[in-house]
Order: sequence, then structure tokens, then C-alpha cells
Amino acid sequence: MSAVLANGAHAEQAASVKKGGSLTVLSNSAINSLNPAIQSGVATAVPGSQLFASLVTADDKWQFQPYLADSWEASEDGMTFTFHLNKAAVFHDDTPITSEDVAFSINTVAENHPFGKSMYANLEKIETPDKHTVIVKFSKPNAAFLLEVSTPALLPILPKHIYSEGSIRTNPYNNKPVGSGPFKFADYKPGQYLTLERFDKFFMPVANLDKITIVIMADRNAATLALQRGSIQYAPYPPLRLNDIDRLAEDANLVVSQKGYEGVGALYWMEYNLTKEGPLKNVKVRQAISYAIDRKFITEKLHKGYTKPVSGPIHPSSPLYNKDLNDYAMNLEKANALLDEAGFPRKDDDSRFSLTLDYLPAGVDMTKTVAEYLRPQLDKIGIRVELRPSPDFPTWARRISNYDYDLNIDAVFNWGDPTIGVARSYMSSNIRKGIVWANMSGYENARVDELLTQAATESNPDNRKELYGEFQKIVNEELPIAWLNTYPGNTIYSKKLVNVPEGIWGAFAPLNKMGWAK
Repeated sequence: MSAVLANGAHAEQAASVKKGGSLTVLSNSAINSLNPAIQSGVATAVPGSQLFASLVTADDKWQFQPYLADSWEASEDGMTFTFHLNKAAVFHDDTPITSEDVAFSINTVAENHPFGKSMYANLEKIETPDKHTVIVKFSKPNAAFLLEVSTPALLPILPKHIYSEGSIRTNPYNNKPVGSGPFKFADYKPGQYLTLERFDKFFMPVANLDKITIVIMADRNAATLALQRGSIQYAPYPPLRLNDIDRLAEDANLVVSQKGYEGVGALYWMEYNLTKEGPLKNVKVRQAISYAIDRKFITEKLHKGYTKPVSGPIHPSSPLYNKDLNDYAMNLEKANALLDEAGFPRKDDDSRFSLTLDYLPAGVDMTKTVAEYLRPQLDKIGIRVELRPSPDFPTWARRISNYDYDLNIDAVFNWGDPTIGVARSYMSSNIRKGIVWANMSGYENARVDELLTQAATESNPDNRKELYGEFQKIVNEELPIAWLNTYPGNTIYSKKLVNVPEGIWGAFAPLNKMGWAK
């Protein structure tokens, strides 16, 4: 890889924007934490990307642009990255942002983020030769590194003097952050709202908006009405029904856009808890369940064609996707035969065994509706399913991350590269109790660990594709997860808003240029 130097130029605003005004944003669920270094998920990433800066950003063509780093270089072997920081950058408490803060932030993410261990598995050391130079060294090439530092959702730059005291997981500033981004923390009432205010000393063009209020609304009908009335003006990853989104798309005052989701590569799946003794330990049971699911019915009928079936861990849009996988087309006869072979005959009541099914409390059509479909569907093969809804995201996250479940429907992102968003769900080293969106099935396979480790450092595209291809075949057979469908990304916003971010990260990018048209 040849040396890469950022050009240091920031794009001009694309439209005429007035200074001032406020924006109300719909959160997709309750917020568990405001610190993206320790918590993944949309509810954290959207506000976190305004409270914190990252080293670079990524545009809609997957090209990296300066952010906290004015410029950077990568060594020819892809093992050393040098960043030159903006010398005017300060945190929200007016403390200068230095290379020590960047080093602390990377190390914090590596140790505490749900997929930090997979992203930084080969991190060797971080050097800080002066206050504005950071040198990150890996023991092996890291082709995904610039993606890993291109959104605060993956690397928020934290003030070391605030977050280095004691355990970061219990730091009181996790929910009243001192950040580095275009907006600063103002007020937070858990389960109701979060208010951010413009940070007037932001090192990039200062935000146009005076204030952003992020609201949590459990009543989806009320949220839809608020968008129609204009009291909510921006809804990325909206937790609405597909019928509601169709209706809002016809509103002359609103825009429904599918841009800004290219980076996440989101999939919905049903994962099996492999840490518990019971039927799910048997691969034939997991295969039987997968054969019982009619993905075509889910995507065409329940989702009205908004989604597509998937049968593996890598998003179909990725060049690393293996199209030659078993798609587990519905076959109830085969499913029943596999359960018989596994040693689970039908009892007098025609059942074989019972399981509970949890689901992410966001996106009703993607989770609750599918769970309600699966209950009678799995009953056809003798599996009695009890649905166990969670009242909010924190409750769900606590249950699933502590392996207190049997089956769980979830939305998981590829995050642009398998090193970032795929490996974390399958690496045995990432089985981390209490950490949501780590390896939450408890899956262990030494060959999979080896393949993912090799692929993360492989610079040859063909070799990398071969490694990921073998990985996909193994998990497609062993099924720690029953993959269901793609995610239908939509952002709903007022037509009066301009400079809505449309880079690959969408709402996980700074909103300093967004504002109201003059």
C-alpha cells in the first residue's frame, strides 16, 4: 500500500443555511449510555457522533476526509498510521485535545467496545511524539483501520483527564459527557429526552443549529404523527412500522431517504444461546429451526419487499459475500427429520421441547412481527415457543449480553468491513458477559478464530475473499445464528432541512453543517 496523505480540505456546504434554530430527533430506542467507547447501537451512536469527534470521516464514495486529524500517512506495509491533529481542537471543558487523549481513546475502545478486541487484535503500540502527532502501530497489516476511526460510533475521542479515573463503565460522565464534537451535553432525562447545545469553540465549522433534542417515544403512532406535524424533523433508523414509513413518504413536507446506510451493512438474525445446556447445543436442532423458517414469506409478505433473505454473516452487498451458501429454503419435512435424528421425538402433546424467544425492542416489523410469525411456525416442528418481550433497550441488552435467553432476534451491523462488524460475533475471544453486541451466542470454533484472524491482516484481496469464504461456509453449516434478512435503511426528515449527511455513516457523522434553509 502506498503512502496516503489527506488533502486537508473540507468540503463546502452544499446549500444555503441559516444560522440558529433547533432540531428534534427521534431516537430509535431508549438510550443505555452516551459513551460510544463502551456501548454500541444506534441509540448511543446518533448522539455520540455529535458529542464526540473521530479522527477522520468518510464520504458517500468511501473516501476518507479530515476531521480531528488534519492529515495522515499510512506506511507501505499497512502496519503504521501517523495522524497530525488539528491544533485548535479543544474539549467541551476548553481543555486542548492532544495525542495523549487519542491514544487513551483507542486503548479504551480496544478494551471496552463490544468489538474493540477484534478491531485492535494486532495493536502493538501507540506513540505520541508530540501533542499533535499520533503514531499507531500494528504487528500485522490492518486494512480496515481508517474505517475504524472514521466515525465516533467506533472511535470517539475522549478526554483522558475525565475518563481515566476508575472503571470507565461506572464513570459518571458516561451519561453527562464532556466531549470533542460539534455539540455539547446540556440535559438528559433517561427514557424521555436528551438535549445538546452547539459548541461554539468547535475546531471545524461551528454548527448551524443552536440545539438538538433527541426524544424517546415508545408510542410509535405518536412518533409518526409528530413527524407529520413537524414537531420531530429528523428520524434516522426510525422505529416505525413499514406502513407508517410508506405513508410518510407520501407527505409533501417530508423526505424519506435510503442514503447513509452503506457503511453499516445491517442484517437481522435469530441467534442461539450456545452457553446453556439443552437442545440448542445440538447442531441438528439449529439446522432444523433454520429449515423451518420461510424467509421468502418474511421478506415478501411481512416486509413487503423492503428486505431480502440472507443465509450468512456477511451482507450481500459486500464484495466478500459468499453466494454459494446453503440458503435453508423452508423444508418442514427435513426439519422434523433432523429433530428426530437429534434425539428429540414428539411427546404425547405433539411437542418436543420448549424455548423462549426474545427480540430487540425496536423496529416492530423486523423483530416483534417476525417473532410472532416464528412461534406458530416452529410449533409445526414440535418446538413450543414463548415470546419474552423487553420493555426497553437497556432491559433487552442486560438479558441478552448476560446469556439469559434461548433464542433472540437482533439487528447487527457489518460496519463496512468484517474485521469491524462481523468477527466480533464469532470470535471465541470476544465472548464477554455483560457486553452487548459482542459474541452473544457464545459460539466457539478454533478454525473460525484462525480464519478471522488471518483475514483481518491479509492485504491480498483474493486471499482475503478466500479466507472469508471458508469462514462463511463453516458458520453456515454450524449455525450459531439463523440469519433472516437485510435491514431496510430509511431516514425521514423535513424538506426544510439542508446538508443532511449522506456519507456512508449517515447520522453517525457530525451534523455541524446541517441546518434550516434560508
